[in-house]
Amino acid sequence: MSKKNLLVENERNRQDLGFGTKLTDRRKRLLKQDGQFNVKRKGQSFEAWLNIYNRFIIMPWKIFFLIVLLVYLLLNFIFAITYYLIGVEHLIGVNMTSTHSQFWDAFFFSAQSLTTVGYGRISPDGFAASWVSSIESLVGLMMFAIVTGLLYGRFSRPNPRILFSDNALIAPYLNINALMFRMVNERSNQLINMEVSLVFSKIEERNGLPTRRYYGLSLERAKVNFFPTDWTIVHPLTEDSPLYNETPESLAASDAEFMIAIQGVDDTFADAIHVRHSYKAEELVWGAKFTPMVEEDGEEIYILDLKKVGNYRPANLNY
Repeated sequence: MSKKNLLVENERNRQDLGFGTKLTDRRKRLLKQDGQFNVKRKGQSFEAWLNIYNRFIIMPWKIFFLIVLLVYLLLNFIFAITYYLIGVEHLIGVNMTSTHSQFWDAFFFSAQSLTTVGYGRISPDGFAASWVSSIESLVGLMMFAIVTGLLYGRFSRPNPRILFSDNALIAPYLNINALMFRMVNERSNQLINMEVSLVFSKIEERNGLPTRRYYGLSLERAKVNFFPTDWTIVHPLTEDSPLYNETPESLAASDAEFMIAIQGVDDTFADAIHVRHSYKAEELVWGAKFTPMVEEDGEEIYILDLKKVGNYRPANLNY
């Protein structure tokens, strides 16, 4: 094989998670701890930036309901003002004793029209008021159809809650050492066929230039059929490991990052789930071992203490 063909072949076989080799800023991590990619796009079109469906699906529930409530109130205020400008005398049944009562009667008539409830105490009279109320009914039907679709999308979307240990450990393992981190399913739903992959990324000098490189790390166990308790992921530090002979100083100097990708099946939705996480070099603890999370209460059941997912104790490394 010629030298050029060998270079091409080596490049084809080069590990890369999709971040490329040029991301070498030592202050920034590639993968946020919440699993989001640490990349911000610039030059997007407004439509691409807005991405309204995705925003409403992934935003917290409190913000979602707050926005729905604010939009509902805003629409009612807009239509109430419209009825008021047309003239509340065109709304039969409005309390005409004061301006205050007139406006709020128009507001609540708007709410009844928007939701198509129509109690019947107040009704439109004349072309203008009838036209506005018919438009409002159409807006209400569309609004609640959209909100219903968003609610279904939020409830039907698998949203795994996997807790990770705050730190990854370099711990004694058999007669050698190993890189370890621990995770647990926070919820009571059943996760099955769980698979995990671990990639080690660091900056190396290539041809005098800093280049980010990626190394897949072999695991003691990369797949489990059931995930009822905690799972400690173990990468043995054998002579074949890219981490062999690495030190805390060398990992920090090379801006090391350990990126985790997990996939499995949530039997509640019978759908695939995906979780991501990462550890930086400074989040590694050298010479420690995780303490047990499972307790027994004297009955025929095991107790899993989720608060202990990151607990560890000092341990002497094997040298």
